[in-house]
Formats: sequence, structure tokens, C-alpha cells
Amino acid sequence: MKKIINDVDRVIVETLEGMAAAHPELKVNIDPHYIVRAHKGNKVAVISGGGSGHEPLHGGFVGTGMLDGACPGEMFTSPTPDQMYECAKVAESGKGVLFLVKNYTGDVMNFETAVELVAGENIAVQAILVDDDVAVKDSLYTAGRRGVGLTVLMEKIVGAAAEAGCDLDTCASLARKVNLNGRSLGMALTSCTVPAAGKPTFQLADDEMEIGIGIHGEPGIKRMPFKRADEITEILTTTILDDKGYSRTLREWDRGAGDWVEKTLVDKDFNEGDEMIVLVNSMGGTPLSELYVVYRKLAEICKGRKIKIVRSLVGPYITSLEMQGFSITLLKADAEILQYWDAPVRTPGLQLG
Repeated sequence: MKKIINDVDRVIVETLEGMAAAHPELKVNIDPHYIVRAHKGNKVAVISGGGSGHEPLHGGFVGTGMLDGACPGEMFTSPTPDQMYECAKVAESGKGVLFLVKNYTGDVMNFETAVELVAGENIAVQAILVDDDVAVKDSLYTAGRRGVGLTVLMEKIVGAAAEAGCDLDTCASLARKVNLNGRSLGMALTSCTVPAAGKPTFQLADDEMEIGIGIHGEPGIKRMPFKRADEITEILTTTILDDKGYSRTLREWDRGAGDWVEKTLVDKDFNEGDEMIVLVNSMGGTPLSELYVVYRKLAEICKGRKIKIVRSLVGPYITSLEMQGFSITLLKADAEILQYWDAPVRTPGLQLG
């Protein structure tokens, strides 16, 4: 293993110390780990988090127009409820707290505990899941589809709505809408190496690739011979576009009852005439030149399907350490979603407008 680190046991702490030194507009807390804006606004506090190793997600998206706080766990490991609770208490300003949670078993369990702790402080709180990965319905890490690339778009759009003064229920409803209108799928040419493990999570031969990988270095759902960029892009894009109405039952917090309730939600189908926001994302080790080769074919496929790409984002936004590969996220956009996508954002990992 070759990594530019000092001590395996201090990777996360030294990462946070580096962020604090580089970004004085952020307040970085070491014990417990969390990142918040140095100057909070009078608004709904939008908070997310998850295991480290996916940078710039989530800490790199704390700032004006996006997140108010982020909770980094250990490498590929969920943050703890006390991190989320302490982060929420610091970030909230009296307008409530909205947790955006990627659908992984540890994340869901710990964020649910944090919701109950925050609610116990008489703070209005809600948690919305993102589960956009069409590769799986269940995996080693989660019951139901995993939360992957759509997380970035949700944090941008919902963060802008909160910045504009939308209340907690409106922000939660918007997050729910983004989730039901977005889907993702990824692939890999290599695995990644978690520093504490010291070896790749899985092995791929030089002439193999993996379709449907997860962001924690999980192997995918299908291993096949390596193909040209256009063929890989077609596999991912058509799988996403052809995916139909995924139904699931999710738990959401009922503030009035002070308890969890179940809601059955169904994804919206993609059809001719839809307008899309597209993310072509590097898994960490794929250069921009290759991502634009992918985008070229993706745009051609969408045009052939009479689907209009109206906004795009290309680059490393939700990574898996140094994994070579990419993911595609498609989000069906309406006027409300586009309004908040186009709003200014200024964070270490994303600056638009």
C-alpha cells in the first residue's frame, strides 16, 4: 500500500486539521468529529454525513447554499449519533434541522437515534433518505437501494431552498421529491484500499470491469470483460433510463406524534421529453478527460431517447478513495428543482453561480 499519510490511526483527524487550516470559513470540531459553517444563518439547518473516504462529500459541501453541517465517520464507517447530535445543536438556529441520510444500515440506525436525541431538545427535526442506486435492492451494507451520487444533487438543491428561507417541511418535501426523481449507477476498473486494511477490497484482472459497485469499495453485481468507453456508458445509461417505478417503505419522523411512521414511496419513471440534471462522477481515480468521453456518449444516448440534458456536473464529487471508475446520476428536473440548482453555492467542493 502506498498512500500519502502519516499514521493510519490519525488519517481522519489530520484530514480535519488540514480542512480547518485551509478553510477558515468553516468550524471544524475534532472531538466529536463534525464540520459546520463558522457563521450560521437564521434558517433551517441542513446536515448530512457518512463514512470518510468519499471526499469532497460531505464535509467539502458545507457552506453557503449547501450544507450547514457534516459529520464524518471513520473510513467507510457511519458517524455516531453523538456526532450528529452535537453538530445539530451547533448548527441549528431555531428554524429546525433536516438530516439528509444515505441509505446504509449503520447510517440509518445512527441518524434515527440522533433524530430522537435532537427532538428531545424540543428542536424541530426531520430525516430524509436518499436511495438512488439502481444496481441493487439489497446489499451487504443496506436494506434497499444504496444512497450514492444523487446525494450530491440533493444536498445542493435542498441546501439552496433552506438558504432561500424555505421552512423545514418544505425542505423535507423537496428532498423527498429529488430522491423519487433521481437514479444512479456506477462501475469500476479497480478496487480501492482502505488504509487500515492495507490491501484492495476486491481484485479485478486487467481485462475485467465491475458494474454496479458501491461507494465503500463493495464489488458490483456483474463482472464482465473490459469494454470501450461508449459501451460502458451505454450499459450504465440505458440501465438507469429503463429502470421502472421502484417501490419501498421508508421511515420518517412524525413531529406531532413524536414517533416514526412508515411511508410507501415510488420512483418516477423517465420518459421522452423529460429534462435532466446529469452528474458524471469520478470514483476517485478517473481523470476528467475520461469523464468527458463518457459525457459525450451519455449526451448522445439522451438525445436519441428525446431526453433533454439541461444542467450538468462532471468531476469527482462522491468518491471511493482512489478507485478507478465512474458513476452516472440522472435527475428529472422541474422548475422548482432547477430554481434551486441554479442558486449560488460556495463551498470547498462546489462553487456555482
